[in-house]
Amino acid sequence: MINDCAFVGATLQKYMPNDVEKQHIRRSRNFFNKTFGIMFKLLSAKGDIYHVNYLLQDCYLASKLGKKPLVGHAHGSDLRKTLIHPLWGRLVRYNLNHCDKILVSTPDILGLAKRYRKDAEYLPNLVDISLFYPKPAIPKDKKRVLIASNSNWRVKGTDIAIKALSKISEEVEVNIIQYGKDFEKTKALASSLGLRLKVLPKLSHDKINKYYWGADVVIDRFALGSLGMVSLEAISCGRPVISWISSKYPENKDFPLRDLVDEEKIANTISDLPSNLWEKEFSFVKKYHRIEKVESRLLSIYETLIKRYAKSI
Repeated sequence: MINDCAFVGATLQKYMPNDVEKQHIRRSRNFFNKTFGIMFKLLSAKGDIYHVNYLLQDCYLASKLGKKPLVGHAHGSDLRKTLIHPLWGRLVRYNLNHCDKILVSTPDILGLAKRYRKDAEYLPNLVDISLFYPKPAIPKDKKRVLIASNSNWRVKGTDIAIKALSKISEEVEVNIIQYGKDFEKTKALASSLGLRLKVLPKLSHDKINKYYWGADVVIDRFALGSLGMVSLEAISCGRPVISWISSKYPENKDFPLRDLVDEEKIANTISDLPSNLWEKEFSFVKKYHRIEKVESRLLSIYETLIKRYAKSI
């Protein structure tokens, strides 16, 4: 396993069978570590299969160093944004064309991947159930709302969440985690609309569950149309999630609350949560993101690639 994104790679590896020998090659974001540092680590890496998270330099270097069979795992901005970048887009396109298998982590980027690879496949993300599991909520006078995804208006639609919540500001207590490039803009927008925000410090991944358990409802994103890791983790912690889940993606067809993007409708839904919404959302997560099901599919992909590669040498 090479690199990571939103702990997807680490979780996939964590729940693999004990008879699979595993190594995770990680890197930081500093220049040396993500260039020469990762190259030196890859040079000495030995495996039957190489699984790279994110279709940038890690994937390119692994391909150039002859690490095969090579699985390229796209996670979002590498296809939504970097693919059309005048410089880095060439790197992403190279990886799409030269990996032995392309996986994507959300349905909204599957179409982008299939433009270059007809065999690209959506692999649902896993939730680390040792960290994210249901706990009962403690009742309070006001409904506690957690804005859990990072403040990024273009990608997450945080501004839409703020505008919606401002319509029911007297009914809710709103917490927001302090991270994202538009965080200051988000605070300013909330202030201009009379919405009070309680700012929470960013926590490590193994501690973020405390924020989910302290909420009555969790707000994720309103700009992509698919379930993100925030949604999956919050639902696994026993909290209903409000997010835009587009019905145009067949992978979302069984999700109980789809096409919710209008601010008025978002506000009304939070104000009057549908009965047993969480139970329905949790049923969806158990059905499509179940550890055994996802791991079985991934190991099947590995086995096919390993056999195919063995025949070719």
